[in-house]
Amino acid sequence: SKLAALFEHPLYNIPVPEVTDKDKLFIINPMEKFSLRSSGSDEWVSSSKAETLLPTGKTAYDTYPTWLKFHIGINRYELYPRLDPLLPTLLRDLATQRIVSSVQKSGGTQLKLIMTFPNYGQALFKPMKQTRDQETPIDFFYFSDFERHNAEIAAFHLDRILDFRRIPPVSGRLVNITKEIRDITTDKKLAKTFFISPAGNVCFYGECSYYCSTEHALCGKPDRLEGSMAALLPDKTLAKRRSWRSPWRRSYHKSKKAEWELNPNYCAQVRETPPYDRGHRLLDLIDMTILDFLMGNMDRHHYETFEKFGNDTFLLHLDNGRGFGTHSRDEPSILAPLQQCCSIKKSTYLRLQLLATQPYRLSDVLREALATDPLAPVLAEPHLQALDRRLGKVLVAVGHCLAR
Repeated sequence: SKLAALFEHPLYNIPVPEVTDKDKLFIINPMEKFSLRSSGSDEWVSSSKAETLLPTGKTAYDTYPTWLKFHIGINRYELYPRLDPLLPTLLRDLATQRIVSSVQKSGGTQLKLIMTFPNYGQALFKPMKQTRDQETPIDFFYFSDFERHNAEIAAFHLDRILDFRRIPPVSGRLVNITKEIRDITTDKKLAKTFFISPAGNVCFYGECSYYCSTEHALCGKPDRLEGSMAALLPDKTLAKRRSWRSPWRRSYHKSKKAEWELNPNYCAQVRETPPYDRGHRLLDLIDMTILDFLMGNMDRHHYETFEKFGNDTFLLHLDNGRGFGTHSRDEPSILAPLQQCCSIKKSTYLRLQLLATQPYRLSDVLREALATDPLAPVLAEPHLQALDRRLGKVLVAVGHCLAR
Protein backbone atom coordinates (compact mmCIF):
# COMPACT_ATOMS: atom_id res chain seq x y z
CA SER A 1 0.00 0.00 0.00
CA LYS A 2 1.49 3.30 -1.14
CA LEU A 3 -0.88 5.14 1.20
CA ALA A 4 0.26 3.22 4.29
CA ALA A 5 3.91 3.78 3.30
CA LEU A 6 3.21 7.52 2.85
CA PHE A 7 1.69 7.86 6.32
CA GLU A 8 4.69 6.00 7.81
CA HIS A 9 7.18 8.41 6.20
CA PRO A 10 9.06 10.69 8.65
CA LEU A 11 7.47 13.78 7.01
CA TYR A 12 4.09 12.45 8.18
CA ASN A 13 5.31 11.85 11.70
CA ILE A 14 6.36 15.35 12.69
CA PRO A 15 4.97 15.72 16.23
CA VAL A 16 2.18 18.19 16.94
CA PRO A 17 2.98 20.58 19.85
CA GLU A 18 1.78 19.38 23.25
CA VAL A 19 -1.97 19.94 23.56
CA THR A 20 -2.88 21.69 26.84
CA ASP A 21 -6.42 22.28 28.12
CA LYS A 22 -6.51 25.75 26.56
CA ASP A 23 -5.64 24.18 23.18
CA LYS A 24 -8.70 21.90 23.25
CA LEU A 25 -11.99 23.00 21.72
CA PHE A 26 -13.88 21.29 24.55
CA ILE A 27 -12.67 20.38 28.03
CA ILE A 28 -14.54 17.42 29.45
CA ASN A 29 -14.33 15.42 32.63
CA PRO A 30 -13.64 11.87 31.43
CA MET A 31 -15.68 10.47 34.35
CA GLU A 32 -18.72 12.64 33.57
CA LYS A 33 -21.59 11.09 31.71
CA PHE A 34 -23.20 13.15 28.99
CA SER A 35 -26.76 12.84 27.83
CA LEU A 36 -27.73 13.90 24.34
CA ARG A 37 -30.53 16.36 23.77
CA SER A 38 -32.67 16.15 20.69
CA SER A 39 -33.06 19.83 20.00
CA GLY A 40 -32.60 19.94 16.26
CA SER A 41 -28.89 20.55 16.77
CA ASP A 42 -26.11 18.26 17.96
CA GLU A 43 -26.02 19.63 21.50
CA TRP A 44 -25.01 17.58 24.47
CA VAL A 45 -25.41 18.44 28.14
CA SER A 46 -23.54 17.39 31.24
CA SER A 47 -25.71 15.00 33.18
CA SER A 48 -24.72 15.68 36.78
CA LYS A 49 -27.46 13.39 38.09
CA ALA A 50 -26.27 10.47 35.93
CA GLU A 51 -24.97 7.57 37.96
CA THR A 52 -21.23 7.85 38.37
CA LEU A 53 -20.73 4.07 38.54
CA LEU A 54 -20.12 2.85 35.02
CA PRO A 55 -19.88 -0.72 33.73
CA THR A 56 -16.53 -2.29 34.58
CA GLY A 57 -13.70 -1.19 32.31
CA LYS A 58 -15.74 1.54 30.64
CA THR A 59 -15.19 5.26 30.99
CA ALA A 60 -17.94 7.69 30.14
CA TYR A 61 -15.94 8.58 26.99
CA ASP A 62 -16.29 4.99 25.71
CA THR A 63 -20.05 5.40 25.70
CA TYR A 64 -20.02 8.50 23.46
CA PRO A 65 -21.06 8.17 19.81
CA THR A 66 -18.23 8.56 17.29
CA TRP A 67 -19.33 12.01 16.09
CA LEU A 68 -19.09 13.30 19.68
CA LYS A 69 -15.60 11.82 20.11
CA PHE A 70 -14.63 13.59 16.85
CA HIS A 71 -15.86 16.92 18.23
CA ILE A 72 -14.10 16.42 21.56
CA GLY A 73 -10.83 15.61 19.76
CA ILE A 74 -10.61 18.95 17.89
CA ASN A 75 -7.74 21.14 19.10
CA ARG A 76 -5.79 24.25 18.14
CA TYR A 77 -3.47 22.32 15.79
CA GLU A 78 -5.67 19.82 13.95
CA LEU A 79 -9.25 18.87 13.21
CA TYR A 80 -8.37 15.19 13.77
CA PRO A 81 -5.11 13.29 14.40
CA ARG A 82 -2.97 11.83 11.60
CA LEU A 83 -3.60 8.21 12.52
CA ASP A 84 -7.06 8.71 13.97
CA PRO A 85 -8.54 5.35 15.07
CA LEU A 86 -12.00 6.97 14.98
CA LEU A 87 -11.84 7.86 11.28
CA PRO A 88 -12.86 4.49 9.72
CA THR A 89 -15.80 4.20 12.18
CA LEU A 90 -16.94 7.79 11.56
CA LEU A 91 -16.81 7.31 7.77
CA ARG A 92 -18.76 4.04 8.10
CA ASP A 93 -21.40 5.78 10.28
CA LEU A 94 -21.82 8.51 7.64
CA ALA A 95 -22.35 5.86 4.97
CA THR A 96 -24.61 3.44 6.85
CA GLN A 97 -26.34 4.95 9.91
CA ARG A 98 -30.11 5.09 9.66
CA ILE A 99 -31.38 8.55 8.67
CA VAL A 100 -34.18 9.74 10.98
CA SER A 101 -34.54 13.32 9.71
CA SER A 102 -33.81 15.23 6.49
CA VAL A 103 -34.25 18.99 6.24
CA GLN A 104 -32.90 21.56 3.81
CA LYS A 105 -29.93 23.62 4.99
CA SER A 106 -30.75 27.30 4.79
CA GLY A 107 -28.54 29.70 2.84
CA GLY A 108 -26.16 28.90 0.00
CA THR A 109 -26.76 28.97 -3.73
CA GLN A 110 -27.49 25.27 -4.20
CA LEU A 111 -29.53 22.56 -2.48
CA LYS A 112 -28.01 20.86 0.58
CA LEU A 113 -29.71 18.76 3.25
CA ILE A 114 -28.95 18.15 6.91
CA MET A 115 -29.41 14.49 7.80
CA THR A 116 -29.78 13.36 11.42
CA PHE A 117 -28.95 9.88 12.78
CA PRO A 118 -30.52 8.02 15.74
CA ASN A 119 -27.50 8.93 17.96
CA TYR A 120 -28.08 12.66 17.22
CA GLY A 121 -25.08 12.84 14.91
CA GLN A 122 -25.64 15.00 11.84
CA ALA A 123 -24.23 15.17 8.33
CA LEU A 124 -24.41 17.61 5.44
CA PHE A 125 -25.73 15.85 2.33
CA LYS A 126 -24.81 17.23 -1.10
CA PRO A 127 -26.63 15.37 -3.89
CA MET A 128 -25.16 14.24 -7.20
CA LYS A 129 -25.71 16.84 -9.93
CA GLN A 130 -23.53 15.57 -12.77
CA THR A 131 -21.71 12.44 -13.83
CA ARG A 132 -18.03 11.73 -13.13
CA ASP A 133 -16.89 12.45 -16.69
CA GLN A 134 -18.76 15.75 -17.26
CA GLU A 135 -16.48 18.78 -17.33
CA THR A 136 -17.50 22.32 -16.45
CA PRO A 137 -18.20 24.08 -19.79
CA ILE A 138 -15.39 26.44 -20.78
CA ASP A 139 -17.79 29.42 -20.98
CA PHE A 140 -19.11 28.98 -17.42
CA PHE A 141 -18.13 31.50 -14.74
CA TYR A 142 -16.76 29.89 -11.57
CA PHE A 143 -19.72 31.26 -9.59
CA SER A 144 -22.32 29.55 -11.78
CA ASP A 145 -20.69 26.12 -11.71
CA PHE A 146 -22.43 23.12 -10.14
CA GLU A 147 -21.33 21.82 -6.75
CA ARG A 148 -20.18 18.23 -7.11
CA HIS A 149 -20.74 15.56 -4.46
CA ASN A 150 -17.68 13.57 -5.58
CA ALA A 151 -15.49 16.71 -5.25
CA GLU A 152 -16.42 16.89 -1.54
CA ILE A 153 -15.36 13.27 -1.03
CA ALA A 154 -12.12 13.62 -3.02
CA ALA A 155 -11.25 16.93 -1.30
CA PHE A 156 -11.40 15.31 2.15
CA HIS A 157 -8.99 12.55 1.12
CA LEU A 158 -6.66 14.94 -0.75
CA ASP A 159 -6.53 17.29 2.26
CA ARG A 160 -5.56 14.33 4.45
CA ILE A 161 -2.89 13.14 1.98
CA LEU A 162 -1.37 16.65 2.01
CA ASP A 163 -1.35 16.32 5.85
CA PHE A 164 -3.45 19.45 6.35
CA ARG A 165 -6.38 17.63 8.03
CA ARG A 166 -8.60 20.72 7.88
CA ILE A 167 -11.66 19.25 6.09
CA PRO A 168 -14.25 17.36 8.19
CA PRO A 169 -14.60 13.65 7.24
CA VAL A 170 -16.76 12.95 4.17
CA SER A 171 -18.18 9.69 2.85
CA GLY A 172 -20.17 8.89 -0.26
CA ARG A 173 -23.63 7.40 0.22
CA LEU A 174 -26.48 6.06 -1.90
CA VAL A 175 -29.70 7.53 -0.49
CA ASN A 176 -33.28 6.41 -1.07
CA ILE A 177 -35.10 9.68 -1.91
CA THR A 178 -38.50 8.25 -0.98
CA LYS A 179 -37.70 6.60 2.37
CA GLU A 180 -34.75 8.72 3.54
CA ILE A 181 -35.86 12.19 2.43
CA ARG A 182 -39.49 12.55 1.27
CA ASP A 183 -41.21 10.29 3.82
CA ILE A 184 -39.34 11.61 6.87
CA THR A 185 -38.82 15.30 6.18
CA THR A 186 -40.46 17.84 8.50
CA ASP A 187 -39.41 20.64 6.12
CA LYS A 188 -42.68 21.78 4.53
CA LYS A 189 -40.98 23.89 1.84
CA LEU A 190 -38.82 20.93 0.79
CA ALA A 191 -41.79 18.54 0.87
CA LYS A 192 -43.68 20.67 -1.67
CA THR A 193 -40.95 20.20 -4.31
CA PHE A 194 -41.19 16.40 -4.81
CA PHE A 195 -42.64 15.01 -8.03
CA ILE A 196 -42.48 11.99 -10.34
CA SER A 197 -40.70 12.68 -13.64
CA PRO A 198 -41.98 11.56 -17.06
CA ALA A 199 -39.47 8.68 -16.83
CA GLY A 200 -41.07 7.52 -13.56
CA ASN A 201 -38.22 8.69 -11.31
CA VAL A 202 -38.69 10.40 -7.94
CA CYS A 203 -37.40 14.00 -8.11
CA PHE A 204 -37.18 17.09 -5.89
CA TYR A 205 -35.56 20.52 -6.10
CA GLY A 206 -35.92 22.37 -2.78
CA GLU A 207 -35.54 26.13 -2.37
CA CYS A 208 -32.31 28.03 -3.05
CA SER A 209 -31.02 31.04 -4.98
CA TYR A 210 -29.57 29.26 -8.05
CA TYR A 211 -30.35 25.74 -9.15
CA CYS A 212 -33.66 25.02 -7.40
CA SER A 213 -36.32 24.60 -10.07
CA THR A 214 -38.10 21.84 -12.00
CA GLU A 215 -35.45 22.20 -14.75
CA HIS A 216 -32.66 21.58 -12.22
CA ALA A 217 -34.42 18.89 -10.17
CA LEU A 218 -32.50 16.05 -8.56
CA CYS A 219 -33.88 12.71 -9.73
CA GLY A 220 -33.26 9.20 -8.48
CA LYS A 221 -33.07 5.95 -10.43
CA PRO A 222 -35.98 5.45 -9.72
CA ASP A 223 -35.47 6.76 -6.19
CA ARG A 224 -31.77 6.03 -5.50
CA LEU A 225 -29.51 9.09 -5.47
CA GLU A 226 -25.77 9.43 -4.86
CA GLY A 227 -24.47 12.13 -2.55
CA SER A 228 -21.70 13.13 -0.17
CA MET A 229 -22.21 12.97 3.60
CA ALA A 230 -19.92 15.33 5.53
CA ALA A 231 -19.64 15.17 9.30
CA LEU A 232 -20.97 18.43 10.73
CA LEU A 233 -18.73 20.52 12.97
CA PRO A 234 -19.93 21.30 16.51
CA ASP A 235 -22.97 23.57 16.69
CA LYS A 236 -21.96 27.24 16.60
CA THR A 237 -23.71 27.80 19.94
CA LEU A 238 -21.12 25.46 21.47
CA ALA A 239 -18.03 26.38 19.44
CA LYS A 240 -18.17 29.76 17.71
CA ARG A 241 -16.45 30.07 14.37
CA ARG A 242 -15.16 33.20 12.74
CA SER A 243 -15.56 33.72 8.99
CA TRP A 244 -12.69 35.51 7.21
CA ARG A 245 -12.88 37.00 3.74
CA SER A 246 -9.97 35.73 1.67
CA PRO A 247 -7.60 38.54 0.54
CA TRP A 248 -7.42 36.74 -2.83
CA ARG A 249 -11.19 36.51 -3.20
CA ARG A 250 -12.42 36.85 -6.79
CA SER A 251 -14.71 39.72 -7.79
CA TYR A 252 -17.79 37.52 -8.42
CA HIS A 253 -18.63 39.90 -11.26
CA LYS A 254 -18.76 39.11 -14.97
CA SER A 255 -16.38 41.91 -16.00
CA LYS A 256 -14.66 43.36 -12.91
CA LYS A 257 -11.26 42.17 -11.75
CA ALA A 258 -10.19 41.96 -8.10
CA GLU A 259 -7.30 44.12 -6.85
CA TRP A 260 -4.89 41.18 -6.59
CA GLU A 261 -5.38 40.51 -10.32
CA LEU A 262 -4.25 44.06 -11.20
CA ASN A 263 -1.50 44.72 -8.63
CA PRO A 264 1.57 42.42 -8.84
CA ASN A 265 2.78 43.79 -5.47
CA TYR A 266 -0.52 43.04 -3.76
CA CYS A 267 1.08 40.63 -1.28
CA ALA A 268 3.11 43.46 0.30
CA GLN A 269 -0.06 45.13 1.57
CA VAL A 270 -1.54 41.80 2.72
CA ARG A 271 1.60 41.19 4.80
CA GLU A 272 0.97 44.47 6.63
CA THR A 273 -2.68 43.67 7.39
CA PRO A 274 -3.73 41.68 10.48
CA PRO A 275 -3.92 38.72 10.88
CA TYR A 276 -1.40 38.17 8.04
CA ASP A 277 1.23 40.42 9.63
CA ARG A 278 2.32 37.84 12.20
CA GLY A 279 2.27 34.12 12.92
CA HIS A 280 1.59 31.48 10.26
CA ARG A 281 -1.79 32.69 8.94
CA LEU A 282 -0.43 33.67 5.51
CA LEU A 283 1.39 30.34 5.18
CA ASP A 284 -1.81 28.50 6.12
CA LEU A 285 -3.66 30.44 3.42
CA ILE A 286 -0.99 29.42 0.88
CA ASP A 287 -1.51 25.78 1.95
CA MET A 288 -5.20 26.23 1.14
CA THR A 289 -4.29 27.83 -2.20
CA ILE A 290 -2.22 24.76 -3.15
CA LEU A 291 -5.10 22.43 -2.22
CA ASP A 292 -7.45 24.55 -4.37
CA PHE A 293 -5.09 24.63 -7.36
CA LEU A 294 -4.69 20.85 -7.28
CA MET A 295 -8.51 20.49 -7.30
CA GLY A 296 -9.13 23.36 -9.73
CA ASN A 297 -11.35 25.14 -7.18
CA MET A 298 -11.77 28.87 -7.95
CA ASP A 299 -14.54 29.43 -5.42
CA ARG A 300 -12.63 30.10 -2.17
CA HIS A 301 -14.08 33.45 -1.14
CA HIS A 302 -14.04 32.84 2.65
CA TYR A 303 -12.51 30.49 5.20
CA GLU A 304 -13.27 29.89 8.87
CA THR A 305 -11.43 29.40 12.17
CA PHE A 306 -12.58 28.39 15.64
CA GLU A 307 -12.95 31.61 17.63
CA LYS A 308 -11.63 30.04 20.84
CA PHE A 309 -8.11 29.70 19.41
CA GLY A 310 -7.79 33.30 18.19
CA ASN A 311 -5.45 33.87 15.23
CA ASP A 312 -3.01 31.10 16.12
CA THR A 313 -4.78 28.08 14.69
CA PHE A 314 -5.54 26.19 11.45
CA LEU A 315 -8.00 27.29 8.75
CA LEU A 316 -11.07 25.18 8.05
CA HIS A 317 -11.23 24.16 4.38
CA LEU A 318 -15.04 23.95 4.01
CA ASP A 319 -17.22 23.85 0.86
CA ASN A 320 -15.11 22.10 -1.76
CA GLY A 321 -17.91 21.13 -4.15
CA ARG A 322 -16.60 23.32 -6.98
CA GLY A 323 -13.34 21.41 -7.17
CA PHE A 324 -12.59 18.69 -9.75
CA GLY A 325 -14.76 20.32 -12.43
CA THR A 326 -12.13 20.30 -15.17
CA HIS A 327 -9.20 18.01 -15.85
CA SER A 328 -8.23 19.18 -19.34
CA ARG A 329 -7.16 22.68 -18.26
CA ASP A 330 -5.54 24.26 -15.20
CA GLU A 331 -6.30 27.65 -13.64
CA PRO A 332 -2.97 29.36 -12.86
CA SER A 333 -4.63 32.36 -11.13
CA ILE A 334 -5.52 30.11 -8.15
CA LEU A 335 -1.79 30.04 -7.31
CA ALA A 336 -1.58 33.87 -7.08
CA PRO A 337 -0.91 33.94 -3.28
CA LEU A 338 2.03 31.53 -3.67
CA GLN A 339 3.44 33.36 -6.71
CA GLN A 340 2.97 36.89 -5.33
CA CYS A 341 4.16 36.19 -1.78
CA CYS A 342 6.84 33.61 -2.66
CA SER A 343 6.27 31.91 0.70
CA ILE A 344 5.50 28.31 1.58
CA LYS A 345 5.86 26.18 4.70
CA LYS A 346 8.97 24.05 4.52
CA SER A 347 6.99 20.99 5.68
CA THR A 348 4.39 21.53 2.92
CA TYR A 349 7.10 21.94 0.27
CA LEU A 350 8.90 18.75 1.36
CA ARG A 351 5.67 16.74 1.31
CA LEU A 352 4.80 18.07 -2.18
CA GLN A 353 8.24 17.00 -3.40
CA LEU A 354 7.67 13.55 -1.87
CA LEU A 355 4.25 13.22 -3.58
CA ALA A 356 5.93 13.93 -6.93
CA THR A 357 8.17 10.82 -6.59
CA GLN A 358 7.23 7.42 -8.01
CA PRO A 359 6.83 5.51 -4.69
CA TYR A 360 4.30 8.04 -3.36
CA ARG A 361 2.82 9.51 -6.55
CA LEU A 362 -0.11 11.78 -5.66
CA SER A 363 -2.52 10.25 -8.17
CA ASP A 364 -1.73 6.74 -6.91
CA VAL A 365 -2.22 7.48 -3.21
CA LEU A 366 -5.45 9.41 -3.82
CA ARG A 367 -6.77 6.63 -6.09
CA GLU A 368 -6.04 4.14 -3.31
CA ALA A 369 -7.71 6.31 -0.64
CA LEU A 370 -10.84 6.82 -2.77
CA ALA A 371 -11.13 3.08 -3.54
CA THR A 372 -12.48 2.52 0.00
CA ASP A 373 -15.44 4.90 -0.49
CA PRO A 374 -18.91 3.36 -1.02
CA LEU A 375 -19.28 5.33 -4.29
CA ALA A 376 -15.91 4.29 -5.78
CA PRO A 377 -14.66 5.13 -8.33
CA VAL A 378 -15.10 8.68 -6.96
CA LEU A 379 -13.06 10.52 -9.63
CA ALA A 380 -12.71 9.82 -13.34
CA GLU A 381 -9.15 8.79 -14.21
CA PRO A 382 -8.28 12.06 -16.09
CA HIS A 383 -8.82 14.02 -12.83
CA LEU A 384 -6.26 11.86 -11.05
CA GLN A 385 -3.76 12.35 -13.88
CA ALA A 386 -4.37 16.12 -13.74
CA LEU A 387 -3.26 16.12 -10.07
CA ASP A 388 0.25 14.98 -11.01
CA ARG A 389 0.49 17.64 -13.73
CA ARG A 390 -0.70 20.38 -11.35
CA LEU A 391 1.62 19.23 -8.59
CA GLY A 392 4.48 19.68 -11.08
CA LYS A 393 3.32 23.25 -11.72
CA VAL A 394 3.25 24.05 -7.99
CA LEU A 395 6.83 22.81 -7.64
CA VAL A 396 7.87 24.90 -10.68
CA ALA A 397 6.28 27.98 -9.05
CA VAL A 398 8.26 27.37 -5.85
CA GLY A 399 11.36 26.84 -7.98
CA HIS A 400 10.89 30.29 -9.59
CA CYS A 401 10.59 31.82 -6.11
CA LEU A 402 13.76 30.09 -4.93
CA ALA A 403 15.59 31.32 -8.04
CA ARG A 404 14.46 34.89 -7.30
